[in-house]
Amino acid sequence: MKKNNAVTKTGLQQKAQLMSGSEIERTLVRLAHQILEKNGGVDGLGLVGIRRCGVPIAERLGKMIQQVEKVSVPVGALDITFYRDDLSTLGPKPVVQKGEIGFPIEGKRIVLVDDVLYTGRTTRAALDALFSHGRPGRVELLALIDRGHRELPIEATFIGRTVQTAANEVIEVKLTEIDGSEKVLLMER
Repeated sequence: MKKNNAVTKTGLQQKAQLMSGSEIERTLVRLAHQILEKNGGVDGLGLVGIRRCGVPIAERLGKMIQQVEKVSVPVGALDITFYRDDLSTLGPKPVVQKGEIGFPIEGKRIVLVDDVLYTGRTTRAALDALFSHGRPGRVELLALIDRGHRELPIEATFIGRTVQTAANEVIEVKLTEIDGSEKVLLMER
């Protein structure tokens, strides 16, 4: 873990770098293979990324699965605007916006993709939004980072890495598509 004590404009101080770009890539390759193994291939499978960081992760997983299986998997985005209670003082409650996922989910095996699983509130809101689009046959959750501290009984089926955190710590996932850099950071308030 690299250490850097710079304070960001959000008032958070970087405590450690948990993953580099290459570590994120290797983790996603492993997760893509786990998805295929658990679901017996791509038939009836769909990936849905939770906005913001879940969308590029789902898109990358879709490309990796296509490289392995030589068949494309539908990848969609679940438009959820939320106030993350681990990053913001605006409020702890996710606000769900209705929007199109991009493909029909009825009867499909859906892997819901998010960057960080923390309290479970964002996942709960995403499930509500997902079911407003139809009734999938099964929903599994994939989180790049599971940091614990759940407030709701929600667990991920696929986990990139489990990181034990304190209440004053925050996980920041930086992705090239959004941030222009690629890393996972442990930040401290």
